[in-house]
Amino acid sequence: MWTLLLWEALLPIAVTGTQIQGQVGGSVLLVANRTPGFQVRDAIWRSLWPSEELLATFFQNSLQTLYHSRFLGRAHLHSNLSLELRPLESGDSGNFSVLLVDIGGQAQTQTLQLKVYDAVPRPTVQVYIAAAEEALAPKTCQVFLSCWAPNISDVTYSWRRERTIGFGLEQQGLFANSQVLRISLGPGDKNVTYSCIVSNPVSWDLATVTPWESCHHEGVPGKTSYKDVLLLVVVPVSLLLVLAGLLSAWHCGPCSGRSRKDTCADSVAPETESPDV
Repeated sequence: MWTLLLWEALLPIAVTGTQIQGQVGGSVLLVANRTPGFQVRDAIWRSLWPSEELLATFFQNSLQTLYHSRFLGRAHLHSNLSLELRPLESGDSGNFSVLLVDIGGQAQTQTLQLKVYDAVPRPTVQVYIAAAEEALAPKTCQVFLSCWAPNISDVTYSWRRERTIGFGLEQQGLFANSQVLRISLGPGDKNVTYSCIVSNPVSWDLATVTPWESCHHEGVPGKTSYKDVLLLVVVPVSLLLVLAGLLSAWHCGPCSGRSRKDTCADSVAPETESPDV
């Protein structure tokens, strides 16, 4: 065993870097590539980062994986000397190396970089309607679609308009790294759906909405139109103003009429009478 490690330290080696991607809960195969004619006698698999650990060995025609590393019970060395890791965990990302020694004493080292990603969850799409005065034309609905995937990183967002042929989304309508899409809808788009696609290098998922159903146009049950907002705000304020006017008229009622002028004058007199000098 220690002889193999000395091979790596003392002999010229060929180092190659390979990137491998895996998904949490899945498996990944770290392939031990070798040059043509290279007949392997011994092999060592190690984890280099975040900590250096011995994972598996092939020595004297014996496969060994029972080393006390974080991959104990999850590392499987195949007869072709490729190392399989399963099931993958989120903390398995890191660098790995395999040292191969042939029957002639030549050594080769291969390095691999493993990146483990979480499976992409189904995103959530919310629909926001622009104010009525921002509409470009009558019966046009301006909509913002916001897409979000919870508790996930290293993802990309994209949009797809369904039930149409040859449609390309304008880049000017995309905001916040494509998480927000602005669109303009008309009566002909009542059945058009939009899908938000969230993906990373190993998985993807999508959510689909029909935005016209959320537009503030008349005839849609449960939706508040611009006119409804006016009724809810303007009418109560108008009633308060009318009520205040009635109370004011009732309060000044005793001051109206010829027979009540004296009373009103008496009540005002103390305020206008000047003091004796």
